Amino acid sequence: MKIPAGLSRAVLRARRDTGFLAAGVLPHLALVPAWAWAAVTAARTENWLLTGPVSAALVLLGTPVLTAVQRVRYRALIGVDVPRLAPPPEQWTWSSTARWLAATRPWRKIGYHLLLGPLLALLELLVLALAAAGLASALAYAWSWALPTEIRQHWFGYLTQLPAYTAAGLLLLCALPWTARAVARAETRLALSLLGPSRAQRLQERVDQLAGSRTDLIEAVDAERRRIERDLHDGTQQRLVSLAVNLGLALATRPDLPSDAREVLAKARLEAKEAISELDDLVRGLHPAVLEDRGLDAALSGLAARTPLAVRLRVDLAERVAPNVESVAYFVISEALTNATKHANAMRAEVTVRQIGEVLRVRVTDNGLGGADAANGTGLTGLAKRVGSLDGTFQISSPVGGPTTVTAELPCAR
Repeated sequence: MKIPAGLSRAVLRARRDTGFLAAGVLPHLALVPAWAWAAVTAARTENWLLTGPVSAALVLLGTPVLTAVQRVRYRALIGVDVPRLAPPPEQWTWSSTARWLAATRPWRKIGYHLLLGPLLALLELLVLALAAAGLASALAYAWSWALPTEIRQHWFGYLTQLPAYTAAGLLLLCALPWTARAVARAETRLALSLLGPSRAQRLQERVDQLAGSRTDLIEAVDAERRRIERDLHDGTQQRLVSLAVNLGLALATRPDLPSDAREVLAKARLEAKEAISELDDLVRGLHPAVLEDRGLDAALSGLAARTPLAVRLRVDLAERVAPNVESVAYFVISEALTNATKHANAMRAEVTVRQIGEVLRVRVTDNGLGGADAANGTGLTGLAKRVGSLDGTFQISSPVGGPTTVTAELPCAR
């Protein structure tokens, strides 16, 4: 006879949950003897100064062990992983210990094992008693005839009692899967909330994880920009330079060419030079090679020299900062100078780069018309997003009539 799939799953679930509850009785009652001994000893000697510290030490020492046992129990029997809390500090100081206690909140685990443990053990014992009573009643016909006659007649004196016991046992066994499942779910929720990290801690861990992923993504994008810049500079740009040189040689070495051919070659040479210039601007827009080779100071010096403004540049850096920070600082200054030239009709600008502690402060001031607004575009919105990708701050002050000041502060701690 084939057992229905639904009944088979219910039996397996009941067996699993009942075994899980049975395995939790001893761990949940483990701390009861310590407090029982302390209470009995204190009642006899009327001295809590001796028994109190000893019982508290037993609780503090037993809590991590019982927590590890519960994690193994949940993982092995019902497949629930109770996350661990923050690891202990490598060096125990007052500040590190306070931070660790605040992060792990050990009193939550102590409360679980000390206060909730006995209550959960009571529920587990009730479920086990339900299972035992249901099984014994359902099998009453099988074992009642093995009892002595006097006891059997006392318990099952009437013929109608055995069917009643059997029916009651079957009802208890039918209710067992739902009862055991409800208690197991309640225990799981309590364990996840008290033995594992709280919701705020889980959200903080998620935020830290996303921040790390964002940092890795930014570094990957910056590395890809550098790779594209190198490929264009060493490949495409060099081919265009070679093409322009060859066209110039053809014009210089072949004076006998027809005038139409010389005109075509001269035009092609001019277009090649323009393509080289445009590609050079594109390469610098992706990631200037000098920024990677010589650092932010040298890259900004070249940028100031190319800008059609009188730029006063001051760079105060004790050492080079991270490549992604250098890149964002460079493009903030580049875009601010471009806006000052194209939109503000400025004549001069002042650029200041200074490292203050773990913050790189970038400031660009021009004497243009003012009225710049990040909400209206002009590249400022993109700059604000780029600075924000490093958890930096971006501010712009641009009253009508000027001056315009763009300030960015970038975390640069290595």
